[in-house]
Amino acid sequence: MKFLRRPIKRPDRGFFSKALHYLLLLLLPVLVYIAVSLDFAWIAVVLVLISKWRIFSVKSRHWLALFRANAVDIFVGLSIISLMSIPVASVSSRIFWVVMYAVWLLLIKPRSGSVWIGIQALLGQTLAIIAIFIQWTGASTLWLMFAVWGVAYLSARHFLSAFDEQMSRATAYTWAFFAGATVWITSHRLIMYGGYIAMPAIFLSLLGYGIAAIYYLDHTDRLKDTLRWQFIGLMTVGVLFLIFVSKWSIPTQG
Repeated sequence: MKFLRRPIKRPDRGFFSKALHYLLLLLLPVLVYIAVSLDFAWIAVVLVLISKWRIFSVKSRHWLALFRANAVDIFVGLSIISLMSIPVASVSSRIFWVVMYAVWLLLIKPRSGSVWIGIQALLGQTLAIIAIFIQWTGASTLWLMFAVWGVAYLSARHFLSAFDEQMSRATAYTWAFFAGATVWITSHRLIMYGGYIAMPAIFLSLLGYGIAAIYYLDHTDRLKDTLRWQFIGLMTVGVLFLIFVSKWSIPTQG
């Protein structure tokens, strides 16, 4: 009588490698929280930067392109550290940002669809501009303008990478110029909402989300004239609301 040989089930190496990958991703927000809680925010910054070591694992001629591709992820990580480090941050608010960072690393960042890439770019830009004004509120207008210019340019390039846009560089430069000009105008009477959210961050986020939605719908041939004017109307109302309800008597430093 012959015995039937049953195949021996071996552990799925792919499963274990994915589990280890997710574990390491979850470990980063936890280490960031510990470092910030111990008043070693600089260690948290180093951890975020070290997590992008793959940028330098290839030949140097690819470093710039890889940095541009990873810039939004770096923006989010450093911005969350900045938001966790503000003096008024409570334990619950820090835990909230740790959870948001984990959601970013596990759910948002790995996505590659055009909608998700747009969400990544807009979140990175919004958080980075908020962080810039938290860390350098008293900096000169020129420095703030160039910092926001760089964030807007890299965020726009990330957004346009999802589309077959022939003028992606020129479009990104145009948006970055507009963002820098906005900072130059508004920083003369800098207004902070809630104590740490600067008006340029809200203004550029409002327009950025609206313009990105119009661009996406137009690129996918789903933009109707009525829908376009609805977005333009909402952006106009939002901008006018910010202008008229803000207290313009608050001066900035620098």
